[in-house]
Amino acid sequence: MRADRFLADAIGSLSRSRVKALIEAGHGSRDGAPIKDPAEPVRAGARYRLRIPPPAPATPQPQAIPLTILFEDRDLIVIDKPAGLVVHPAPGNPDGTLVNALLAHAGDDLPGIGGEKRPGIVHRLDKDTSGVMVAAKTERAHHALSEAFAARDLDRAYLALAWGLPDPVQGEVSAPIGRHPVDRKRMAVVERGGKAATTRYAVKRGWGAAAALVECRLLTGRTHQIRVHMAHIGYPLVGDPVYLRRTPAAARLLPEETRAALLAFPRQALHAATLGFKHPASGKSLSFESPLPDDMRRLLTLLDGNTG
Repeated sequence: MRADRFLADAIGSLSRSRVKALIEAGHGSRDGAPIKDPAEPVRAGARYRLRIPPPAPATPQPQAIPLTILFEDRDLIVIDKPAGLVVHPAPGNPDGTLVNALLAHAGDDLPGIGGEKRPGIVHRLDKDTSGVMVAAKTERAHHALSEAFAARDLDRAYLALAWGLPDPVQGEVSAPIGRHPVDRKRMAVVERGGKAATTRYAVKRGWGAAAALVECRLLTGRTHQIRVHMAHIGYPLVGDPVYLRRTPAAARLLPEETRAALLAFPRQALHAATLGFKHPASGKSLSFESPLPDDMRRLLTLLDGNTG
């Protein structure tokens, strides 16, 4: 029997899915050691424990977390999100998120805007993706910005450091994305059941056939879209912990020091560089840019100094 099923049956008051989530969050143990996989078979004679953490608040709470603010008025706020900051509370990240920071910063303006769980949020970036984000401070702004993102009526560009040199150097990837058929925590290009997804890319700089800085623009907005599409065409992002499954062949083209630095990069090298949209109240066109963060710039400097 699976460990999560065994514990759910033994406890009686928790569903298997709840027990599974608690194990994945590190709250389950076998003979004092953490259970790493909720599906592991139960071992005869072992002692199992499940710690139930105190309930999280029903709504996110304000937390004083520093923000880099690019623009703010009564309707919206534009921030430069650092890598490592989760956008909204979710299992495994109950607080310490951008939402908690926005609630502390905006005070009484934000709660309830667009819903209690994700107030102000009209789009998101993955935890380890850095760059420009906008949040709404009024219902009018939330509705208008949500519609703009849904209709792709905005200008949004990402910069990604990819393994290899895409061929052709600019193109379009149009391939449906859905849950991976085996690993449900990953997304994948799928033949059935996926949602249409299109990414346009253009190489901005290249370092031989080893690596390239690529500008990506989304014609759709699927989960992990750039990361999935770039891996699908054979040019996964440097540092991607999910879609870079093995050491790429292109790594062998780099000097040892540079290769080691790129292979050790601790996050996907993806940055939301520009965001442009119409102001939901005035209709004025706004555009914001975020320079590459220091960790990505150091990789580019290393590539410049160690490749021809």
